[in-house]
Amino acid sequence: MAKLTFRIWVLIIVLILSLISIFGLPPSFLEKGILITSVEQNSSAFEQGLRQGQIITAIDGKSVETIDDFSKIIQEKYPSDLDIKTIIQTKDSEIIFFSKQVPEITFSNIPKTKLKAGLDISGGARALVQAKDKELSTEEVNDLVAITKNRFDVYGISAIEVRPVSDLAGNHFMLIEIPGATQKGLKQLIEQQGKFEAKIGNETVFIGGERDVASVCRNDATCAAITACSDANGGSVCNFQFSVYLSNVAAEKHAEITKKLGINESVPEYLSKPLDLYVDDKLVDTLLISKDLQGRVTTQISISGSGIGATQEEAYAAAEENMNKLQTILITGSLPYKLEIVKLDTISPILGKQFIKIILLAGLGALLAVAIVIFIRYRKFKESMALLLTSFSEIIIILGIASMIDWNLDLLSIAGILATVGTGIDQQIIILDESRIKVVLSVKEKLKRAFTIILSAYFTALVSLLPLLWAGAGLLKGFAITTIIGITIGILITRPAFTDIVKKIEE
Repeated sequence: MAKLTFRIWVLIIVLILSLISIFGLPPSFLEKGILITSVEQNSSAFEQGLRQGQIITAIDGKSVETIDDFSKIIQEKYPSDLDIKTIIQTKDSEIIFFSKQVPEITFSNIPKTKLKAGLDISGGARALVQAKDKELSTEEVNDLVAITKNRFDVYGISAIEVRPVSDLAGNHFMLIEIPGATQKGLKQLIEQQGKFEAKIGNETVFIGGERDVASVCRNDATCAAITACSDANGGSVCNFQFSVYLSNVAAEKHAEITKKLGINESVPEYLSKPLDLYVDDKLVDTLLISKDLQGRVTTQISISGSGIGATQEEAYAAAEENMNKLQTILITGSLPYKLEIVKLDTISPILGKQFIKIILLAGLGALLAVAIVIFIRYRKFKESMALLLTSFSEIIIILGIASMIDWNLDLLSIAGILATVGTGIDQQIIILDESRIKVVLSVKEKLKRAFTIILSAYFTALVSLLPLLWAGAGLLKGFAITTIIGITIGILITRPAFTDIVKKIEE
């Protein structure tokens, strides 16, 4: 049995580490249960500690291995006229809560691998955004990305990708990708600047953000709740109310302004001017100010509003959504710039998955075809198998690195992998041809000459790929990065190992 060289051992070790990175240790496909993808923030389950990313393994002691298992157990329990005790066993903890309704949880099967699918595969909406009437610097666009991420986090939107990108002309943009979102939903989230102002007359009392707002009551029924619902104009309306805690500076300004007000002649319990609430310069609510607060420095005030719907359930949901948005704007403050959408796309997950299957089948067919051609050309089964296995190992290593760095694989990334495999096969054929040239050189010298050709081709490809990192405002970044990773793996790991394998075979 031939002794393995150092470079072949490197290939084997990296291949094993890549498989661990892709499937985990123990492998994720052996895990039992279902994965929580989101939990309603105002639900009993959320308050007791159930969170996105946890894995449910049992409910009330009954094993849960599939979504059907979960649905069957839950349907037997809910709905109910009384609060029912439910014990959810996750991989790391036990959650106990009481509820009359089905837990507001969305879930999916546990992914078989650690690989992350990009928007082209998972489906959703993508927007390329820039500041309106202003060219942003690198620092400014990074600040915009940080504030936008914070806002989406507070909204409770998960799995969102927000990152700065730029084009070859030096223009800076913000790229936002949300799996499962629609164009309309993403457009509304982006275009709302979120400038909150509380005014008495023409004087601003406080604005949203850390400067004036110390904290906002959220997910606490004692100070943030839907207060009442009633029928109105053929539909329903539900009111909400929550507490806001102002900074000392804002509280003193509130006292200074109210000190100059008189008493409302129509309603003597209140001051002559109300507190008007504006979001993006639009009046959203008007609050009467109690005469007891005149000239007083108070850091706590109550904000109220409403939601309207055709039914009480719709009105309740609208009130919750409006309260959540208002709380978010008060917490995060306004975006520093008005934004405009340069490009907006919606991607179907069905189309992405079908396209992936076609690409993978085509890639597998191409590899087998190449192996057959190599076998016919060289009449060497070992060389053909070595070429095929080296190409497969290259794909596995690329996927392992993508999993390790949490890189989202989109269709362009997969195209990059296929391009890498094609380049790799070309270079391995050069190695095979050089090893068989009838020149008075040792096998070692022949392979060294082949590797010199390959190294030159690598640097040429690397230089040509670098501009794609910025071309199209970064939308081609997936192809560029995946291809660069692939050809670098080839030059450092797979090509040296293949060279040693050929050398062993020829000797």
